[in-house]
Amino acid sequence: MKVVEKISENNNYTAIDMGSLDKLMEYSFPHPKSGNEVRGKVFLKEHTKSTGTEISFQYLPAHSEPGYFHIHNKNEETYIIIKGKGEFQVDNDCFPVKEGSVVRVSPEGKRGLRNSSGEEMVYIVIQSKEGSLEEYSSDDGTRVNWESAWK
Repeated sequence: MKVVEKISENNNYTAIDMGSLDKLMEYSFPHPKSGNEVRGKVFLKEHTKSTGTEISFQYLPAHSEPGYFHIHNKNEETYIIIKGKGEFQVDNDCFPVKEGSVVRVSPEGKRGLRNSSGEEMVYIVIQSKEGSLEEYSSDDGTRVNWESAWK
């Protein structure tokens, strides 16, 4: 089983290395509800000590799917397809996705994804509490003067 490695950390950050995306199938964990082994998926919240998002990288072999649809109680999810193509379904709407596709789903949206192609699919899922983003980008940022920014 592949292990996430810590690169560096202090009070203001945690940096990790999960390795090359072509090695995602080397990750596995027991699913907390079914107990079945899940391969090709790595969750990063605990590794990065995140308090506002859960991020996962996932791998789907050619002509496969996770095997379930799901909803969330509080969190919306944003799926970003990095490699491959297939179909995404939310409720009764099914549509094609491919490298570069981004899909945001509200908590109550019944969602599922499948890789219907002959190549592997790699995607990121970012999960955060719906409605929690009050300020973002430059509205939430402040530039600081720093004597020597790069060491």
